Amino acid sequence: MRDAGPVVWITGAGGLLGHYLVRTAARCVPTWRVVGLTRPEADLTDPAAIERAWRRAPPELIIHCAALSKAVACEADPEQARAVNVVATSHLARMAAEIPFIFVSTDQVFDGSRSWYRETDPVSPLTFYGRSKAEAERIVLSNPRHTVVRTSLNAGLSPTGDRSFLEETLAVWRKGAPLRLFTDEFRCPIPASVTARAIWELAAQSATGLFHLAGSERLSRWEIGQLLAAHYPELHPRCVPGTLREYTGPPRSPDLSLDCARLQRRLSFPLPGFRAWLQAHPPRGSDTAWGPTPP
Repeated sequence: MRDAGPVVWITGAGGLLGHYLVRTAARCVPTWRVVGLTRPEADLTDPAAIERAWRRAPPELIIHCAALSKAVACEADPEQARAVNVVATSHLARMAAEIPFIFVSTDQVFDGSRSWYRETDPVSPLTFYGRSKAEAERIVLSNPRHTVVRTSLNAGLSPTGDRSFLEETLAVWRKGAPLRLFTDEFRCPIPASVTARAIWELAAQSATGLFHLAGSERLSRWEIGQLLAAHYPELHPRCVPGTLREYTGPPRSPDLSLDCARLQRRLSFPLPGFRAWLQAHPPRGSDTAWGPTPP
């Protein structure tokens, strides 16, 4: 990568994290030329479309955020999920064999049977989504130039308004409906703006290998809901506690907390706890405390 002005592709620019990466680039990497790719611009499952995009603007770094990330959708259509999450990733990684490539993965590559997973822990996904991301990770990490970043629940505002757990939560409350939340399922939520900043710092360092990137606080789904309810009292939010013992749906991992010490040593700022971040960023207007908003 050159010292200044590389061309950077962001796949999935119409999704949550891709949107934040594109919108924060001017502040985080002001001299870099960022090309945000959405499905209408380049269908990642169509190799010819990707090759045409490559000829138009050859990248010197790819940050690959695009994915079929809804676990239920992946279970319903595993063929499409594998086409997007594995096959398209493999094709991009091959094209990017000689340049840095950052693949955004998930905490759902683990089964949740313990707490504070490290990068050295073996993967054991419970869902097709997790299995597809774990398979793609192996492909990406077979190239020592490349990087995998596993992240957790990202909170923020997406262009379509339906890509983050925050948006899903607020949509339920705006309808006046209660939200059932597990008291025994744990994650490490993080604002998408913080995730984007950390990825830009990794990219600037040309860091390679495997990193965990999540909030520093382990919270249950119930605790997350309570924090958001206090953040949005005007919605008159209602939460109903539940437990995984009562749950009869598709597999869910009880504890996907991530140990991010390896990444933290590289960052210029501390990864925040979700509670402290919410306290420091009260809502302003239409939820603009979360940073980039849909255009």
